[in-house]
Amino acid sequence: MASIDSGQNQPVTGVIWMVLTGLNFVAVTAIVKHIGNDVPAAQSAFLRYFLGLVFLIPMIRPILAAHLTKRQLKLFIARGVVHTIAVILWFFAMARIPIADVTAMNYLSPVYVTLGAALVLKEALPPRRLAAVIIALVGAIVILRPGFREIDHGHIAMLGTALMFAAGYLIAKQLSGEVSAAVVVGMLSSTVTIGLAPFAWAVWVPVAWSDIGWLFLVACFATAGHYTMTLAFAAAPLTVTQPVTFLQLIWAVAMGALVFNEPVDGWVVFGGAIIMASISFITWREALAKRRITPTAHQTKG
Repeated sequence: MASIDSGQNQPVTGVIWMVLTGLNFVAVTAIVKHIGNDVPAAQSAFLRYFLGLVFLIPMIRPILAAHLTKRQLKLFIARGVVHTIAVILWFFAMARIPIADVTAMNYLSPVYVTLGAALVLKEALPPRRLAAVIIALVGAIVILRPGFREIDHGHIAMLGTALMFAAGYLIAKQLSGEVSAAVVVGMLSSTVTIGLAPFAWAVWVPVAWSDIGWLFLVACFATAGHYTMTLAFAAAPLTVTQPVTFLQLIWAVAMGALVFNEPVDGWVVFGGAIIMASISFITWREALAKRRITPTAHQTKG
């Protein structure tokens, strides 16, 4: 058995891929913000996934060859449901609150994952990790500042978005050891497209060709972002790549200020930094725990 860092000894490469990941996802955020309320949230989300189905063509064969069990199909459907809700909430939030707020609050997903793993999957939640989770939630309060500023429906939507994305991740975690990554990604896109269809139909409005073009670009950037993120994870450990994701907030703040004339809110940046620091600590502790229980290459040669 190789060590946990085997194949992940290219930190510079991992950081570069993660920087590109951040740029791709910020581009997604900016385009959705640009579309704004021109297209209803559910319809925008559906068109983004429907147009992105072209990228699923190479995944059709692995999905058919997987011979999914009833249990696996139920899990994929459940993930599609929670991801569908998350995507609608995310598109809704993007049309209502600043890009920086959306980006910062999206960092809560890994925190919810940690809590969910302890409550649902019965994974250990040591005191230090619990403290990091509490600190991250404090960061969310810093961003929202209830009682000191008006909390928009978009902020509430983002709390739900992060929660639903975390639920989807926990389901994917159960499936990742059973089927290939192509099947996991392909089934997600398929189920979410189907799940979004009735919501989009209920609010459907005529769409300009320019908006369709923008939404196709969203699909392109999102697909590229997931691909470069996968390359980053393969090149370097999460302890190296995770802190780099904080750059997304910096770019989101700059994009909001320079392109959309959104005021720079130092409290949002500060709250995001708190959440990101806690996530980095959780990631580091998980990597440390895995090293303790995983034999090194030297130890397994005998």
